[in-house]
Amino acid sequence: MIQEAYYYWGLSATVYIATCYIFSAVRWFHTCNKPKASHEYIWPDRKTQTIVYLLATVLIPYIFNPEDKNAWLLWKCYFPVTYYFYCGMLLFCFFGNVKQWNQWKGVTWLAGAIVALTMIPLVINAWLPGSILQPDKWGGQFYLWIAAAISILMMCYCAVAMWQVWIWMRQASNESYSNPDDFPNSYAHRVWLAPVFFTPFLWAGFITDSPNVMFWMNLVLSLMNILLLITVLPAWRRADIIPGQEEEYNATSDEDTYESCNIVDDRMNKIAKFIDEYVNQQQAFLNPHLKIENVVNGCGYSRTYVSKAFQEYYGGFFNYVNKLRLAYYNQYAADHPSITKEATAQASGFTSYQSYYKVRERMKEMKETEPTS
Repeated sequence: MIQEAYYYWGLSATVYIATCYIFSAVRWFHTCNKPKASHEYIWPDRKTQTIVYLLATVLIPYIFNPEDKNAWLLWKCYFPVTYYFYCGMLLFCFFGNVKQWNQWKGVTWLAGAIVALTMIPLVINAWLPGSILQPDKWGGQFYLWIAAAISILMMCYCAVAMWQVWIWMRQASNESYSNPDDFPNSYAHRVWLAPVFFTPFLWAGFITDSPNVMFWMNLVLSLMNILLLITVLPAWRRADIIPGQEEEYNATSDEDTYESCNIVDDRMNKIAKFIDEYVNQQQAFLNPHLKIENVVNGCGYSRTYVSKAFQEYYGGFFNYVNKLRLAYYNQYAADHPSITKEATAQASGFTSYQSYYKVRERMKEMKETEPTS
């Protein structure tokens, strides 16, 4: 009966590591044949995710000998020590590549070094003959406390990453992006709380010190690997961040209430003139990641006024910028008939031809739904 239990422990561990390998392979090769130049922007965490999931290789000793105490010590410590770091790093990497990832690189490198230094003795202990950490002895028990402390520290690191992504999501909800794929807000809402759901399964084996409990946790974590893979695969199925008129036209602030109509009109005319000069004449629309904040920073007026000017004079930030891009695309294609559609789209301010196609279709739908006078 005991041997049968060993068999099932090893089997569940094999299933978990197999899903990690599947995740790594699919994540690495599934890129939808997008241009190499755009890979780092389209899939900023692709390489990182691949490496992270391949690191499960260090757990292999437990598969072949699940009754070995050193292999079990490695297995049960691996999840709470590493997973929170992995989750935090991936949150920073994916969303931070689009936003302000650089400010968190130093903290992430430090957290990674701490995790590596914690795991190296456990890996050596499980892979090499002899025991530098005997689980039943004082040294092994003391190291469990060290692993627990590092795990809690990584939980704090991951909590900071979740907090930062939450801030970025709020910004994405309040900002107007000129390209639909600039910030994957819908994807962020799906995954930013993942560490919270992982928590019971990461700590169960560590706290109970039970391979039987870990057997079930391995299966649950394997399932989560597959679900996460399904979630991250469609890199281009991100909800379009195309603000509606209600989002783009902010409510008039109190300061407007006390301004005379003439002063407001004069201000709006100045903003509208600046918008035309900056976005159209200076061809800022060719910047594929142009945001309304770029215009706000340039003109010196509040976002309320700039958003209102876009809406009243040009039909909205998204509409105006992408009308210019579509017109530029048509002219560029006519002037350069030998250039590919992908290159033409990128030269016209779109992140890719698919982004161009999505915008073009969206604009067609909006035009069709406009009431006829």
